Amino acid sequence: MDGVLHVSGTPIAGATAAVRRLREDGHRIRFVTNSTTSSRAQLAEQMREMGIDLEDDELQTTGSVASRVLKGRRVLALTMPGILDDLEGLQLVGMNVDAVLIGGADEGEETGRIFSYLNLNRAFHELEGGAELYCLHKNKWWQTGDGPRLDTGAFVAGLEYAADIEATVLGKPSATYFGAALEALDAEPALAWMVGDDLEGDCMGGQRHGMRTVLVRTGKFRPDEIDRSSVQPDGIISSIAQLPDWLERNL
Repeated sequence: MDGVLHVSGTPIAGATAAVRRLREDGHRIRFVTNSTTSSRAQLAEQMREMGIDLEDDELQTTGSVASRVLKGRRVLALTMPGILDDLEGLQLVGMNVDAVLIGGADEGEETGRIFSYLNLNRAFHELEGGAELYCLHKNKWWQTGDGPRLDTGAFVAGLEYAADIEATVLGKPSATYFGAALEALDAEPALAWMVGDDLEGDCMGGQRHGMRTVLVRTGKFRPDEIDRSSVQPDGIISSIAQLPDWLERNL
């Protein structure tokens, strides 16, 4: 959603009308996000305040997928406080865990302590003791109204390197995440379109799952990445405002 429908809370011009038009044209919509700052209910309310009409259960977060995958397990969760509401069924503890779950990075007096040396070292010791490593996503950076900022992927890569372990990604571009979205829509991959601003997380992930993809020139979009990448979306449009007309021409 961030980068496609809005950037740092500022709606993309025409996004509200585009979502309304897609619904009027009969498309079923699943709002998928790697955001780890807030719970599904909070994110849905934020979107409604921007004028985007959606129900809570139309929105899929990485936390909701994590709750399915890790249900009943003892988990050390280095995540932002807002997403804890989505981690239902997990036993959130501080030591002797089955899994370490890495969430999002951000600034602030409270959230800035998530990836402190103390917490990362504690996670490292749990991994050395046999815990598995999971991450809500492995994004390298994210786009804000003030420019790009370092994201969770740098910290996940550090733990992978130190513990000689590979993390299981639960958000985009994982098959688990896209599979959950298609299951919720009761849709066949070949008949579904993934619309995003990220060649790797959105387009590559969608294509690997058999979906068709559209890249928008907003948010994380960088023209030079198209030239360097082996990933080629089915379509590239200026913004989501052009999506309804583009789909009408290309379906």
